[in-house]
Amino acid sequence: MKALTADFRPGTAVPTRAAPTTLVPMMTLLTHLVYALAYLIAGGSAGAALWALRPEADPLVAWLVGALVVLAGALVHEAVTRLERERKAARRIARLNDRVEELALLLERRLAADPGAQTDGGVRYDAVMQEVKLLQSLVARLTERRAPRPPAASAERRPAPSAAPSAAPIPAAPPMDDAAVLEAVRDALKADRIDVYLQPIVSLPQRKHRFYEVFSRVRAADGQQIMPDRYLDIAEREGLIATIDNLQLVRCVQLIRETERRQHAIGFFANISAATLADAEFMRQFLNMMAQNHALVPKLVFELSQHAVSAGGAVTMGILSQLARLGFRFSMDQVTDLAIDLDRLLRHEFRCIKLDRALVLDPANAGRIRELRHRCAAEGIDLIVEKIETENQLVEVLDTGFDFGQGYLFGEPRLSRKPE
Repeated sequence: MKALTADFRPGTAVPTRAAPTTLVPMMTLLTHLVYALAYLIAGGSAGAALWALRPEADPLVAWLVGALVVLAGALVHEAVTRLERERKAARRIARLNDRVEELALLLERRLAADPGAQTDGGVRYDAVMQEVKLLQSLVARLTERRAPRPPAASAERRPAPSAAPSAAPIPAAPPMDDAAVLEAVRDALKADRIDVYLQPIVSLPQRKHRFYEVFSRVRAADGQQIMPDRYLDIAEREGLIATIDNLQLVRCVQLIRETERRQHAIGFFANISAATLADAEFMRQFLNMMAQNHALVPKLVFELSQHAVSAGGAVTMGILSQLARLGFRFSMDQVTDLAIDLDRLLRHEFRCIKLDRALVLDPANAGRIRELRHRCAAEGIDLIVEKIETENQLVEVLDTGFDFGQGYLFGEPRLSRKPE
């Protein structure tokens, strides 16, 4: 059995359900319009009154006074709106704390009534508490980090994750500028609208589901879906990428626990950035949570890009080594250079490499691909060919002798049901 499938049996797809669309309340829109109309009228009235009282004065002065009144009203309106948003976020956190306390009380009563379930129930309770504390700390840090600074224009975009191949048509949506995307990401983080999607990784030629790759998409308040290639650069530039990764990792743990409960032996690939690895506070809390669920560790594979692995300094690679000692394993994707240092990957417990189907099938790379495949087989590193979209492409990949595949041919990314 291959290195990454030694602990897993074929799994079944995780149930999905569509996310509800959130609409902006009409009353809120009307309230904002009334406020805006009020300070516009106030500004116009102030300018007209000054002109009437001082007809000999320059009319430009009256217009400037009116404009200043409108500007002051707009600033007050913006400040009140921001304070209301912060109050709503605080109320949501307070409600979450109340729910946690209620659940803890109910669990204590249940354990007291059923002594035989205390050991198992206590473990589950500790795990849930770890997850809730982690999510609360992420939301709190997001609120503290919020700033009204607009993002700079970006000329280049980081490649989209492999879980969103170009072959899948995405419905056209009204374009959003960088400032709108940033605001949508922040609001989605606060309102828990970071949706987790799963795409299967299958064994070849059987096409049995062996793993799922987990990746995130942002859902705006109006229901519009913002794809990773649109928000990743902005989120990274504004210091939000680690928060998105962290929420995704917590959701991964919940998914793994759900598959354990359903007795589905399957693993999950989760992308992780250098910013997340360097987030000492989150990593400490995350590892404490995993200590409560050590049996889940082998089923979570962290995925880093080839660029992140190559550019990783002593600190990053040291963190990877510490995670490897705890039992975590790693995968490398977004490979563009076939001159891969396998010895370095093995030292840091990289047990999987993802290769783009176009790279694998390029005749110019045939010799290097063959050599890489043979050496990886000898070292126990699994190779996954991604972006397989058609049956003809699959036939070509099978001719090269690869054992794992990923792409829309085997299943498109589907929205994961949130664990209950």
